[in-house]
Amino acid sequence: MAEFSDRAQVVIVGGGIVGCSIAYHLTRRGVTDVLLLEQGQLTSGTTWHAAGLVSQLKSNHSLTRLATYSARLFEELEAETGQATGYRTPGSISVAADPERWEELLRGMSMARTVGVDIREMELDEALERCPLLNIDDLVGALFIPQDGVTSPVDTTMALAKGARARGARIVQGTAVTGVVVRDGRAVGVDTEAGRIEAETVVLAAGMWTRHLAATAGISVPVQACEHFYIVTEAIEGVRPDMPTVRDPSNYTYFKEETGKVMAGFFEPRGKVWNLDGVPRDLQFKTLPEDWDHVGPVFERAVHRMPVLGEAGLQLFFNGPEAFTPDGVYYLGESPEVDRCFVAAGFNSVGIQSAGGVGWALADWIVDDHPPMDLSAVDIRRAFPFQSEAAYLDARIPESLGLLYAMHWPFRQYETARDFRLSPLHSRIDAAGAVFGEVGGWERPNWFAEPGQEREYRYSWGPQNWFKAARLECEAVRNAVGLFDQTSFAKFTVEGPDAPAVLNRVCANEVDVPVGRAVYTQWLNDHGGIEADLTVTRRGEHSYWVVTSAGSAVRDWAWLRRAARGHDVAMCDVTDRYAVLGLMGPNARLVLGERCDADLGNDGFPFGTAQDLSVAGVDVLALRMTYVGELGWELYVPADHAGALYDALVEAGAPHGLRPAGYHAMNSLRMEAGYCHWGHDITDEDTPLEAGLGFAVAWDKAGGFRGQSALAAQREAPRTKRLVKFRLDDPEWLLYHDEPIYRDGEMVGRTSSGMWSYTEERALAMGYVNGTEGVTKDWLESGRFEIEVAGRPMAATSSLRSFYDPRKERVRL
Repeated sequence: MAEFSDRAQVVIVGGGIVGCSIAYHLTRRGVTDVLLLEQGQLTSGTTWHAAGLVSQLKSNHSLTRLATYSARLFEELEAETGQATGYRTPGSISVAADPERWEELLRGMSMARTVGVDIREMELDEALERCPLLNIDDLVGALFIPQDGVTSPVDTTMALAKGARARGARIVQGTAVTGVVVRDGRAVGVDTEAGRIEAETVVLAAGMWTRHLAATAGISVPVQACEHFYIVTEAIEGVRPDMPTVRDPSNYTYFKEETGKVMAGFFEPRGKVWNLDGVPRDLQFKTLPEDWDHVGPVFERAVHRMPVLGEAGLQLFFNGPEAFTPDGVYYLGESPEVDRCFVAAGFNSVGIQSAGGVGWALADWIVDDHPPMDLSAVDIRRAFPFQSEAAYLDARIPESLGLLYAMHWPFRQYETARDFRLSPLHSRIDAAGAVFGEVGGWERPNWFAEPGQEREYRYSWGPQNWFKAARLECEAVRNAVGLFDQTSFAKFTVEGPDAPAVLNRVCANEVDVPVGRAVYTQWLNDHGGIEADLTVTRRGEHSYWVVTSAGSAVRDWAWLRRAARGHDVAMCDVTDRYAVLGLMGPNARLVLGERCDADLGNDGFPFGTAQDLSVAGVDVLALRMTYVGELGWELYVPADHAGALYDALVEAGAPHGLRPAGYHAMNSLRMEAGYCHWGHDITDEDTPLEAGLGFAVAWDKAGGFRGQSALAAQREAPRTKRLVKFRLDDPEWLLYHDEPIYRDGEMVGRTSSGMWSYTEERALAMGYVNGTEGVTKDWLESGRFEIEVAGRPMAATSSLRSFYDPRKERVRL
């Protein structure tokens, strides 16, 4: 222990570019007691063999924002530290050889504009002029980002390390961390080969080692190493340093100038997992054997786009391990299992271009105990424990690597690692024609195929092959009755003498209510941002039932667990014990009444209440709630009895037009009704007042609620940011998310979600807009709104209320 003391405020595990960036940014925030531990040499894991691409265009707004920060940082880093980085900006060209890929690129261009990225369409002749080696014969379009860059991964890492050291950080190489020390649910240090080091905060930025290291503390980080390939040619005449990076995703290849040569890197359709059982401690600057059988078919496609590759000699065939995640997006943030243990891992070959933004965001998160922006897309709390199982990773990771350059179709479903979590109704739903999607491991019916219809997706940017089926489902819910399998809901019980006080402090709405009341509420952070969107039902004097979405299960459980610490409360996750059936539509009361003797009228069973019922002899908890804007009940039934309840409802519903319905229909219906979806329309940087959810805030309840002071201050100010509903005027185009919103030609926001409406026969969207003097009904009506779709501004109608049933009368029929 002679090289360093036995304690530090922050210990960072991992000396790649990400770990060094976190150290650099922590010291910029004034946290100088930082110790970075690297088991080998800096950059010796993955960073050293990275291609060094610095691309700004990513798959969504948040990732693009982090990447653009990296580009700005790398421009300034050499001047600040005196350490050469090799950063330069030759720009980048992305090409499309078919109309579908071209639309994907154009939609990405529109999204990038919401972050301020300088991006434009370019003529193919200009693409050829900038990169004379290209074959443009079969291309239909190209995009150009002038300020995209390239950098030396090793030199840039050394610059970050130098900047961190200059402000007091210590960096120790050659010392491996063997475990994370946890006490009372909090990380308090690490064990190393040289002894224990105490810390207030631990950061795991250990690349492909992170999964096994995190497991020593009971933390799930589903990352797995895969083989990643690129080749470098011998020198080629005419290859200039200013040649832009070229991405040809349809041929799974990127091309980059490399000191007068060409580097071609590959993201083949199916990746190769490497060392599933773990990565050796002493692995440094590791290369793996050539595999032309695996890469050959992709190389041939690369030769088509850049024919000179077929003639040039190869100086290097490189194969090295990199860490990938099940959904192709890295993990960031405080772990849900252990307080003050942060994760930054699984960078899916975008670690260099993400490192600057990741260092900034995580440093702010550590210092402020809150992220500086919406990071739900990368938040470690989206991961589930089962995803760290070897069998799951072995099946899913090769697909996730291949999807990096595949078409990013809307509604695309994973094909591998399926059937991990099945509803007890799965076989019945399957027999009814369900086509399944997967969320949180749950197989869920997305849509129901008509008799004779193929039960698989045909993807496109326009109406897909399930649109007609979903229309029938939506029409049933609007005009008769639909039956949803909502078993994937996460369900928690909260019991004990302190349960009312704990939940009332966490919830913005009043939950100290009479037994049998079901309350729609948000959980807020100290800034008033929405951390969760869910229902809380009082079951007894000291007993509650909390229901949230499947994708938020880990996140919301962690938030509740931390809030309950130190209180006399018992919590239990009962998700797998209960199935849930959603009976929704104007005929729902008739169907339920066929198999139940209870008074289901508004007096006997008002909206927003819950009762224990016997339905067809099956005991159920019935909540009169809806996410589709119609009369309906959520029926919670013990898993063993779910089949009997389902059969009874299907039989009773037949004369009333009952139809099974899936999650695509639900998404359309909720958009029509103006209901928010957490992670899209509401996040931890959006408040209930901005989202139009002020009705769910109990301002005067005893004891107040977390985030109240920040929300109260906003309540007194003009509403300069507000969630608005939009309807696209042109019926030929669909909306998804992150499309720019313009008012009188000026960008004022972006869409948060979009879906086709079978009632309006138009695409609907929600999105936050900003107005310096306040976003009001008059302000909306006095402006001309457009939404940019694939580079085209299109007229749209705006509204503060939902387009369907704006007074919410149908849910109270």
